[in-house]
Amino acid sequence: MLRQIQLFATDVDGVLTDAGMYYSESGDEWKKFNTRDGMGIKLLQKAGLITAIVTQERTRLVARRAEKLAIPELHQGVTDKLSLIREMAARHGLSLSQVAYIGDDVNDLESLKAVGFSASPADGMPEIRRAVDYVCRKKGGEGAVRELADMILEAQGQGSRVKFQVSSSGKPT
Repeated sequence: MLRQIQLFATDVDGVLTDAGMYYSESGDEWKKFNTRDGMGIKLLQKAGLITAIVTQERTRLVARRAEKLAIPELHQGVTDKLSLIREMAARHGLSLSQVAYIGDDVNDLESLKAVGFSASPADGMPEIRRAVDYVCRKKGGEGAVRELADMILEAQGQGSRVKFQVSSSGKPT
């Protein structure tokens, strides 16, 4: 399953973040992203995979993170994630069996059931953990995306080669 993955898509809240909503006194919203997850995304890109963010929320913070990681497919404010993932796959000439998706809550369920490989962080909702192909050992915002990225790279025989190229080529994320 993992060897055929060409498109890696992830939710944000509860996957790339710890699902917390942080606000300052003045109403500014903050999110904490894990740099190891960012490196996992960069490693997938170096290996030639298409990377995507698919989220129901719409924030400048997520747009900035996607820009920093050079994620080509940023989709915010998405209520029908499966339709978007189907469209994205078709646009890249891929079938859903070539898509990996990691999500943590009920709004991800349809997509998780439809893709070639699905995963949830360790702290994803119970219904989600029961439905996916793999439950990460790491929690959302604590390395779950990196864990899945490493699994994909290893399955495709690119793990150490890609890691070496990134670590010897300058700044990662």
